[in-house]
Amino acid sequence: QVQLVESGGGLVQAGGSLRLSCAASGRTFSTYALGWFRQAPGKEREFVAAIRWSSGSTYHANSVQGRFTISRDNAKNTVYLQMNSLLPEDTAVYYCAAEELGLRSIVTMTWRQIDYWGKGTLVTVSS
Repeated sequence: QVQLVESGGGLVQAGGSLRLSCAASGRTFSTYALGWFRQAPGKEREFVAAIRWSSGSTYHANSVQGRFTISRDNAKNTVYLQMNSLLPEDTAVYYCAAEELGLRSIVTMTWRQIDYWGKGTLVTVSS
């Protein structure tokens, strides 16, 4: 049973930084891609960033490119999302996701097709 547990959300002022963590367990993730999605109130869940567990290859959405960075620590089975230069429009619940089909799939699939999800962590950016 795959478990994904997010942490690190909170309230931050615009221009500030936060680091989200996702602790993954229940599976060997060598063939997986893990990623971050977000859902703002009244909006559809959207892709933010993803990482191929085996190689560390990454992909970031255009909206966060240059501000957010996804990384992973294999020894801790943890994926991180470093968020810098935060904007009020980054306010959302951030979800960790895991997809067995790999990096290209987690980037191109609709969120409903993704295999596993955490419960989310709220990030609020004040102006």
